[in-house]
Amino acid sequence: MSDTTLWAELLAYGTGIGLSPIHIAVLLLLLLGPQPIKRGGWFVAGWVVTTLVAATLLVTVGHALVLDMSHGSHHRTGLDLLAGGALVAVGGRELIKSVTEGSEPPGWTKGIDRFVAMPLPLLLLLGTVGELISPDDLVLFAKSAGVVLSAQLPTWQEAVGLLAFTVGASLFLLAPLVAVIIGRDKVIPLLEKGKTVLFARGELVVGGLSLGLGIYLGWQGVSGLTLT
Repeated sequence: MSDTTLWAELLAYGTGIGLSPIHIAVLLLLLLGPQPIKRGGWFVAGWVVTTLVAATLLVTVGHALVLDMSHGSHHRTGLDLLAGGALVAVGGRELIKSVTEGSEPPGWTKGIDRFVAMPLPLLLLLGTVGELISPDDLVLFAKSAGVVLSAQLPTWQEAVGLLAFTVGASLFLLAPLVAVIIGRDKVIPLLEKGKTVLFARGELVVGGLSLGLGIYLGWQGVSGLTLT
């Protein structure tokens, strides 16, 4: 695998994880509420740490199990087909919901204000759990670890790759936080607009991305079958 392909895949999988409408919506509400930098900063830090630790553990376990993740291997092909099928299912479900529910806000928006008002430690704990139990996130974490393992990189390059993946998966949370740190008053209208768009079109965006990644991974899995 070329360096360009490696970074492109890590960026794509990281983007898929980062497009978590619930986490982005919670962050926007935190940034619009009291103590925005403190509460929003801790929330983003929790996301970054969770992402880095989860990806690192999967790569470490992969090394311990001596998994062959080269294209066409049984491990890689099985993961591609499983991940592709799961993401196509998730993407199709979200797109159907976005069409059938029309302008109705997604179900996860109900009660989100109460979620944001929780004590910060509980909010961070639930945010971490929410990231780790999401089926599409788990699939993308596994695929990201597989990409790193298949490249057979030196340890320091693996560390750089995991850090880069974590940053890529965190950009959708880091960007609004940095904007608020620079000048909250100037970006409040943008935060409000972003929240409105996310509540109205979050399922469409996530569904389209999941479906696209699922089709790509399914194609990788099918092509891998021809090599086994």
